[in-house]
Amino acid sequence: MTEFARTAAAVQRADPTGTTLVTEAKLNELYIAQGHPIGKWISNPKNQAAWVLLLKLRTKSPFKAGLPDGVDGYDVEYRHGGLLVDGLGAAHMTGGLGISLPVDAHWDATTLTLERERLVDEDESEEGSGTEADLVDVRHVSTVPHVDDHLRWIKTSLDTAATTGAQLWEKRDRICPSLQFLPEVENHLRKLAPASVAVVRRRLTELEEAVTGWDPDARPRPQWRGDVRGEFESRKHLCRFTDLDGEQRLFYLHTDYPPKPGRIHFRLVPEDRTVRVAYVGRKLGA
Repeated sequence: MTEFARTAAAVQRADPTGTTLVTEAKLNELYIAQGHPIGKWISNPKNQAAWVLLLKLRTKSPFKAGLPDGVDGYDVEYRHGGLLVDGLGAAHMTGGLGISLPVDAHWDATTLTLERERLVDEDESEEGSGTEADLVDVRHVSTVPHVDDHLRWIKTSLDTAATTGAQLWEKRDRICPSLQFLPEVENHLRKLAPASVAVVRRRLTELEEAVTGWDPDARPRPQWRGDVRGEFESRKHLCRFTDLDGEQRLFYLHTDYPPKPGRIHFRLVPEDRTVRVAYVGRKLGA
């Protein structure tokens, strides 16, 4: 628990104003392990310095209290190694940083892969089942040295922070310098609801990360960082937009954002090793 406190404090030093520790319950009600309430650890005088570090952190509980507006987490479940991991799932949904107790080598990693199962509209499920399962990665720390691996990401997040859709557009060259946009997207972003800004920024960042490492000669599509899928044949006619050269093209790939049903539609531009965004708004045809 002492290393946990030091690790959380190291994250706060990197981002003093933006760091909040989100836990399942209030700090003094947590259990370090089954049958080991945190109160036992707090009562040991040698742990007082670490406890003070935790008390200095801004905290929220339960996990859902840290989710963005429009996201409640009730439609998704995350597992790691077969175990439910609500906290790491919340970190993934917020685009944040997961933190674990360093009680096993299993948690000695700066990135963890989670199994995600979520409810989707039946017309969005490939099998029409209303559920979809996939693997996602979440940034993670369990020791102070792990924080060093995330310092560049933390700095970039601070430099590209946005609270309005207008700021997203104005900072696009820093948030997603590789992406291309149709002119209409400026208006889409400037009209974006404040509750959607943080997640749309994250979606654009995920697309940027995907195309940065993309070699179209070796792989027909980027390795997507988030949830990206194509539109069904019956709905593709809704996904035609006038491209930069004046030609009508399909922008049928899309990713979601809250509140539902928010969509970002784009197409691959392999000759430029990137994607071109055509639309940010409510689900087409909805």
